[in-house]
Amino acid sequence: MATPYVTDESGKYIAATQRPDGTWRKPRRVKDGYVPQEEVPVYENKYVKFFKSKPDLPPGMNPADAAQPKQQQQQKIPGCGESETAGLSKTAKRNMKRKEKRKQQHQSQDGNVDAEVESVRDAAAAATEKAKKIKNLKKKLRQVEELQQKMDSGEIKQPTKDQLEKLGRAKALQDELQQLERDS
Repeated sequence: MATPYVTDESGKYIAATQRPDGTWRKPRRVKDGYVPQEEVPVYENKYVKFFKSKPDLPPGMNPADAAQPKQQQQQKIPGCGESETAGLSKTAKRNMKRKEKRKQQHQSQDGNVDAEVESVRDAAAAATEKAKKIKNLKKKLRQVEELQQKMDSGEIKQPTKDQLEKLGRAKALQDELQQLERDS
């Protein structure tokens, strides 16, 4: 948008303009050679100028030749199977067929695989549960042994009720641990 200038005997003016809200701006006096900020061209360095002036086509290609493939693309019917595979190589077509087969096989085997996966998950979960229980029992037995050693050495002279209960469960813990180790 060019700024309208008014020349008068007292100098050059930017004419009064109306704001979007309906109010009027006063005319402004300017010096000769003044260019309003909105009309000052944006600075572009040499690199930007070079790439803007550079053509989009490869060197030596005729612009008319570049326009032909665009017209051919517009003639293709979207969603039509032949036009989708027409531009693909033999290998790409073969890969597409393989993908389709895999999808069909995966969908048909999906029900069988789900049942197998569930059974494997259940077995793995049971095994990890056993391993956790064995580890927990070994830890409790180790604590019982440490407590017994402290009582034998005289570190603990008066054991608490909880400590006595722990010592009393030692045999039951050993039996449970042996049974779990036999089962696994």
